[in-house]
Amino acid sequence: MKRINEYKKLFGVESEIELKTLKKSYRDLVKEWHPDKFQIGDALQEEAEIQSRKIIDGYHFLVSIAPETIASQKDSYTETITNSGIADYMHKGLLLEITFQDGSTYEYFGVTKQVYIKMINSDKLNRFAKRNIYSNYTYRKSKRTLEPV
Repeated sequence: MKRINEYKKLFGVESEIELKTLKKSYRDLVKEWHPDKFQIGDALQEEAEIQSRKIIDGYHFLVSIAPETIASQKDSYTETITNSGIADYMHKGLLLEITFQDGSTYEYFGVTKQVYIKMINSDKLNRFAKRNIYSNYTYRKSKRTLEPV
């Protein structure tokens, strides 16, 4: 959640992420912080390189969790959570990463340690995740994939 809020603040997003507004903010920030805008040796050139990487990462991240992106991927996500079991999972901080048997991986944001412990102690892992994880947390498809079993 910290990462989401940090990127929203960077792009001036108040609540819902709208791709059109996000794209405009992205372009404006890139123009402002592009490293080529500064001379070699300029004190701001190093900061511009760091900022531009942060802007690019933030843009791609926010696009991946935007409602429009989620809606466009809804069918494949529903197919995965309905028909594929959980192959692997990892929890770090408030991020739960679940890899499914079809090879796709999704990241769920804001999952507390208590919820994670309940999940791993559940005798029916898939059922617990369907009832308590999939519809309750912000998620995005991860670039990591597992070879389908």
